Parts: sequence; C-alpha cells; structure tokens
Amino acid sequence: MDALDDIDWDRWAPTDRATLLFVVRGGEVLLIVKKRGLGAGKVNAPGGRIEPGEAPLDAAVRECQEEVGVTPHDVRHHGELSFQFVDGYALHCHVFRADGCDGVAVETDEAIPMWTKLDAIPFERMWADDAIWLPIVLEGGRFRGRFVFDGDRMVDHAVERLG
Repeated sequence: MDALDDIDWDRWAPTDRATLLFVVRGGEVLLIVKKRGLGAGKVNAPGGRIEPGEAPLDAAVRECQEEVGVTPHDVRHHGELSFQFVDGYALHCHVFRADGCDGVAVETDEAIPMWTKLDAIPFERMWADDAIWLPIVLEGGRFRGRFVFDGDRMVDHAVERLG
C-alpha cells in the first residue's frame, strides 16, 4: 500500500473521521502547535475527531472552542482529505474555513495557538500535504485530496480542485 493505485477507494473506509478549521482574519490565520495525539509537535489548524452522531461542522466548531478557546463564525466547508497510512490507519477529514472568531485564543493542554501572517505560514513545520491544498482553502476554493503516508512521510497524493 505505497501508492494511491494500491487502494480500492470505492471500498475504502476510514478508521477515524475528523475536522480541521482555519480561522482567517486581518491577513492572518489561526494555527496551532499540536501538543498530543497524531501530529504532536507539528503546526496545524484546530480540529479533531468527529464524535458519533455529530455533524462535521459541529465538530469543527467544538474542537476550535476546546483546543484554543475561540468560537469561529462564518464557517464554510472547503474540502475533504482521505489519508491512508501504510501501517493501516485511515483518516477522513473535513476542512473548514472561518472568517473570524469570537474570543481570545489561549493555550490549552491540547494546543498552543499562533496567529500567523498568510504569507508566512510555516509549511516546513506542518504535514507535507498542507502545502498542496491549504493555498486552495485560503483562496476560497474547494478541493478533494487523497494521500498515502508512511509515518510523517507523504509517499503519494492526488488533489482535485473543485472550484
């Protein structure tokens, strides 16, 4: 399972379902340094697992509130990510963008928040796939992406821009 073509995507089922929510305001985006779980130590957006029976949008807002203490507004869905790891783990992720939030971002036991200028996003500290699809989100576009990872290393990918 080292390539996208090795996977029967019609029968593929994720181990977990999750969200990412990028809050954008005043030329900056709210990112986090993740303190635990998958991707600990990496820079990402607030997000996390979708609870049983929970809608992806509700999960994205809840995770943003829990991880950094802000409530996003004007939240829109921008894309979906399907990750297959060679160790067997599979993750499906809904990606959202919010144009602003209420509250002040604070550090929690899950994340350290960091407002980052849109032209200074630290892609070198993020998952390798982020540099491919995050610019689409920040431009207001929609996408769908599929990725194969071996640990932290991306081994194959395909991203389709939807608009």
